[in-house]
Amino acid sequence: MRPAGLIVGAAADALLGDPRRGHPVAGFGRLAAALEHRWYADERAAGLAYAAVLVGGAAGLGALGERLAARRPVAGLLLTGVATWTVLGGSSLAAHGADLARELGTADLTRARARMPSLCGRDPAALDAAGMARAGTESMAENTSDAVVAPLLWGAVAGLPGLLGYRALNTLDAMVGYRSARHRRFGWAAARLDDAANLVPARVSALLFACLAPAVGGSPRAALAAWQRDAGAHPSPNAGPVEAAAAGALGVRLGGRTVYPHGVEDRPALGSGAPPTPADLARAARLSRLVGAAAAVLAAGLATGVGRWRRGRDEIVPNRT
Repeated sequence: MRPAGLIVGAAADALLGDPRRGHPVAGFGRLAAALEHRWYADERAAGLAYAAVLVGGAAGLGALGERLAARRPVAGLLLTGVATWTVLGGSSLAAHGADLARELGTADLTRARARMPSLCGRDPAALDAAGMARAGTESMAENTSDAVVAPLLWGAVAGLPGLLGYRALNTLDAMVGYRSARHRRFGWAAARLDDAANLVPARVSALLFACLAPAVGGSPRAALAAWQRDAGAHPSPNAGPVEAAAAGALGVRLGGRTVYPHGVEDRPALGSGAPPTPADLARAARLSRLVGAAAAVLAAGLATGVGRWRRGRDEIVPNRT
């Protein structure tokens, strides 16, 4: 029932958005923050143990749920559906992007700056309207991969442990994976593991951005060209392909001076168009929704294939002659 559960969860995210109260991801974040307070040490080993306990615990909880529902197909479908709905962030991401585009379009910079922390970790006070349009567009691209495509693909190949384990890891990366003085060593393991977990999903996301570019007036060829030309210059091995493909799909140029709480980074140019406008940000939000829907269908197909492979493997009878 894994494919159906993934589709049910993706549909719930699209229709209902995030759970309004008691979001499990927020609860996990509070637990992770409390554990960091107790376990923190300026060492890679401490950060590795921290990540292993939290990610392993989340994946183990998923494995326990799968075992309990192994002979109850309806329960398995519901568990997968609820877990998928919980870990996805596509609907809220696209809604924040569209709202930010409207606020920038009406020059309501106060509300736009108040919304920015919901989209990315940059300092809103350091951004003007153009900077917020660019930051929002970049965040739409990267987070579509991290918060939508990647959890769906991990759910397809690894079920509940994949869904919960991936989401736990990605949350830790957002909390401690920065190159700040405090987290450069402690957050190293979470950041590197998150890079590995997103290696394939990021490239699938980039391909989906390219394929769906015509839906927002873009060109698949331009998206693929920007990906091939510009992605390698980005400091992130996974954000580079996704943001470059999105820039090409939208016909805009991303990158430039980026202000984070831990410091300033000069990002390479991605794409060859003009800097994004609020209208381009709105297009990015629409494209994000389309990529999420396509990823759900792709994940369901992948889960079906994985299920058939597992059944075929289990049916092999050893030759005893």
